[in-house]
Amino acid sequence: MQMRAVYAEELGRLLERDPKIVLLDADLGKASGTLGLRSRFPDRIFDCGIAEQNMASIAAGLASYGFKPWIESFAPFASRRICDQIAISICYPGMNVKIVGTDPGISAELNGGTHMSMEDIGVLRSIPGIVIFEPVDEVQLRAAMPALDAYEGPVYVRLVRAEQPAVFGEGYEFELFRADKLREGSDLTICVSGLLTRDCLDAAAELTREGISCELLNLHTLKPLDREAVVASARKTGAVLTVENHNILGGLHAAVLEALALERVPVWAVGVEDRFGEVGKLPYLRKALGLSKEDILAGIRRALQLKVEN
Repeated sequence: MQMRAVYAEELGRLLERDPKIVLLDADLGKASGTLGLRSRFPDRIFDCGIAEQNMASIAAGLASYGFKPWIESFAPFASRRICDQIAISICYPGMNVKIVGTDPGISAELNGGTHMSMEDIGVLRSIPGIVIFEPVDEVQLRAAMPALDAYEGPVYVRLVRAEQPAVFGEGYEFELFRADKLREGSDLTICVSGLLTRDCLDAAAELTREGISCELLNLHTLKPLDREAVVASARKTGAVLTVENHNILGGLHAAVLEALALERVPVWAVGVEDRFGEVGKLPYLRKALGLSKEDILAGIRRALQLKVEN
């Protein structure tokens, strides 16, 4: 199932249970997958038009009266375009607003560089009081939605709209502020979030044939980062690779470096090398921006080389 359909389905369940929840979109209900909810909840879903700054301000006002707003738009418009409203109207007073930014990074595909938010984590991570969450697959998103709703405060959800390959299975238990360890390993720690998680699993499995043992952490919550899990794994393996669908400046790589600032552990990055995106389909964009499985394999080897040199 497409991730936007999962999000809409689970949000519908939350709307049924809690009359305080409302949804605001910026004329993108169809794109976000939530258009069908309008007929079910006509008094609690509002199309604010192509005016995300107003949408964020309205959400803050609704939250101040005890409502629980969710707002949604494409990731660049739900982050950098409304940065001031998020900082001053939502985070400064600690308003309980959930912000969903869809198709981050290269998942924007044919919408091109203007719609590819390579910087949204970096933009929002520096704002006090906001939680940043990036789901991997359908199972994790379904498990996370009630936890996100229960959390009292601002949250930014970085949501790929398309269907994603399965990573988690039956019995998965989600905890908002705790990393998921997907593989045990001894030679290297891979820290990943979102779109590239399945690729990291495949790369790690491939390297087992060479006797390379990779530990894999899915850091679904990018702020606050599970520093304890990152430090413990880095101390165990002695080298770290970060993998992200985002600029290596300001995102997961930066957060992991901050967590490991006092550790004598080499850290290498696979991510967007401080550039804008371009028009293309995912297979092309992965290669063009250095986010393919081959790039991950090369990154693992580079991190291991740094470990030896260190």
